[in-house]
This record gives sequence, structure tokens and C-alpha cells, in this order.
Amino acid sequence: MRLLKQLAIILTLGLATQATAQVVDIVWWDFLSGGDGVRMKAMIEEFNAEHPNINISGTTLEWGVPYYTRVQTAVPVGEGPDVMTYHTSRIPLSAPTGIFRPITDEDLASVGLSRDDYFEAAVEGATFNGQLMCVPLDIHSHILFYNRDILRSVDMIGEDGLPIGLDGAENFTAALEKIAAETDVLPLSMAIDSGSIWRLFYSLLSQQDGPPLIDGNDVYVGEEARNALQLMRGWVEDGLASDNAEYEASIALFTGGQAAFHFNGVWESTTMKDLAASGDLFDWGAIAYPTFFDKPATWADSHCFAIPENARNPISAEKLDAVLTAVAWMNRNSLTWAGAGHIPAYRAIVDSPEYAELEPNSTYAVLAESAQFDPASPVAGVASPLFDAVDNVLVPAIGGLLPIDDALQMFAQELESNLF
Repeated sequence: MRLLKQLAIILTLGLATQATAQVVDIVWWDFLSGGDGVRMKAMIEEFNAEHPNINISGTTLEWGVPYYTRVQTAVPVGEGPDVMTYHTSRIPLSAPTGIFRPITDEDLASVGLSRDDYFEAAVEGATFNGQLMCVPLDIHSHILFYNRDILRSVDMIGEDGLPIGLDGAENFTAALEKIAAETDVLPLSMAIDSGSIWRLFYSLLSQQDGPPLIDGNDVYVGEEARNALQLMRGWVEDGLASDNAEYEASIALFTGGQAAFHFNGVWESTTMKDLAASGDLFDWGAIAYPTFFDKPATWADSHCFAIPENARNPISAEKLDAVLTAVAWMNRNSLTWAGAGHIPAYRAIVDSPEYAELEPNSTYAVLAESAQFDPASPVAGVASPLFDAVDNVLVPAIGGLLPIDDALQMFAQELESNLF
């Protein structure tokens, strides 16, 4: 009997050891902080709980240049993660260095996915030289926040609670002028910083049927760019928009009830929801950008999941399967991620009844069909030379410190100097 008990203990220990050995550990890097970070950590915990044989071990690094520099130095020497978050706008800058393991159609199919499951713009943004470099998680863009109470007071709210009369540059400007004339608030709050100004400028530029801003080593700043920059400058010059507000100050102007409209990213919808939930905000809403010019278009980017090409430490078939399983799960459960204001890139979530009830997300989700990703250029994207050029030239032009034509010429020259 004693021998049988000993054998049973040995067998139990053996099975436990075998089970432990079968757990695949995924090294995960991301740059997600704030509300994004809270939601992603919760999703990772839920995934780990549902998958006892896979464990995501996550590390959050500093957003921007520090993150991408760390990735660029770690991956070539085999010290990168198994999977990492990335901005698709950085792909044209990073892909030529060979740090990505392309995602094949077979990879997607192995976890029941295909490119058709995603919004076309998100797939195009994640593609370089015909190869999918990462799997998109979302589309995040700029939107127009509005104070419904103020707009009601000037008869600019329809029966559906949405603003009316904003399409067309002249109509939008006229709406700002009406607010200025009939209320004591600032019509439009917008941040005067490189990121915010770029997103607005590129949206206005993309709404016009002109040539690409960047084509190879050439930068085109013609009539379309002039129209975009002049419109923004006109709002500031005429006192219709904030003229020197930093990012946080521009939000405070709106949330403090001192501005009727506010341009910002979908990610700030969580700020509005939190304030509203605590009773510290007015009746608010958010919509996709109006069509100021010829067609709907709005700057956009995507958070995506990339698999590093760790040449010195290639990913095993077992770990690849675990990574793809995790990526697919994140997409299929991205309703949680939508809580941060993002539009899921996975169409099934956006088409679901649950997402239809998520406001204002479901109202501005239409922009996923007209999203305009940054120019596919090594000088564009998050934390790129393009942001420096915007800060050095376009921001002063909007403030009246540079003539429009001179500013656009200098903008083109600064970008082109980084292309050679």
C-alpha cells in the first residue's frame, strides 16, 4: 500500500511538472499608459485566466522615441519581445530595417482570421511592400467634441441631438461666427502643438483631391495645403479659436464650458465620460470631422500587434501559435478596448449590437471608412521628423508669425532634407 501511495505521488508530481512545462510564456512589450494601459492590463489578465497554457508577461515602456529606440536596438541582437504594440504610422520608417516578421495569410487563418475581417484602411496602414507587418487593433482618429447646451442656445442642434450646418469650410466658419456673436464663449478650442496641428492639417489636406503630400523624395505643398493652413490661421486671427493653448489647456477650455467645440483625439472621450459620470460636465457629444472640402477624410493611426524578427533568437512554432492566439483574442474582445474611445479595427465588433449602444463611439465610427493614415514615408508617423517640421513651421504660421506661402515652402524643405 505504501508503495502504491509513493507511485501515486510520483505520478501526480510528474503530471504537474508536465502541465507546467506546457505553459508557453509570451514576452510582451507595449507603450500603453493612462486609460489605454488600464484597459490593456485588464485584457491581458482576462486572457491569461482563460488560457492556462499561455501566459502573457507584459512590460510597459515609455511612449514615443524611447520605445521605438529600445525596439530598434533590442530586436537585431535577439533581445526583443515575442510580440509588441506598434503604431502603423511608424511602419514605413521601421520596416526597411528588417525588425518585423511579416504576418502571412496562413498565420491569420491559423487562428480563424483573414484580412477581410478588418477595415480596409487599417490593413493598408499595416502593410509595407505588399506584406502585412502587424495586426491592427484599432483605428484612432481626431473627432469634433461639442457642447450641446451651447449649440442649443444658438439653434445648431437637430432633433437627433447632433450638430447641424457644419459641413463646408464656409458653413463651419459661419457657425463659429454665430457662436461668437450670440454667446460669451470661445467658439473653438484646439491645441496649438505639433501633434494636434498635424492631425487637423492633414485631415483638411486629405479632404481635397490633390496629389500626395509626400511622394518618394518629393514633398508637395500646393493649393490644397494653402487652403488647409489658411483656414486654420483664419480661425485664430478672427478670434474664433484658441490662439496659444497647449494640449491640457485646450481640453480645460472645453470641459470648463468656455468653448463650444473642441478638436481632439478619440482617446479624450474617456476624459469626457469620466467627468460626466461624476456630474462635472455639461451635455456633450462627439462626431466625426465635418466635410470641410471635397470629401470625408480624417487623419488616423492604428495601434497594432507586431511580431519582431528576432534573427538571433527566432520564434518557435509553439510560441508563434501562442502569440497569434493572443492577438486574435485581443481583436475578438476589443469591445473592452473601445471603452478607451478607439474604433476597433475588427469589423465584427463595430457591427455588433453592443458597440451600437456605445456612445459617442458608434456615432463617429463612420470615420473608419474614410480614415487617412500618415504618408507612407520614413519621415512621417509618430515621433518622426514630420512632427518637428510642424512645430518649427506650421505652428508659427497659424499664429501669424510666418506668411502662409513661406511657411509651406519651409515645411517642404525641412521634410525633403530628411529624405536624402
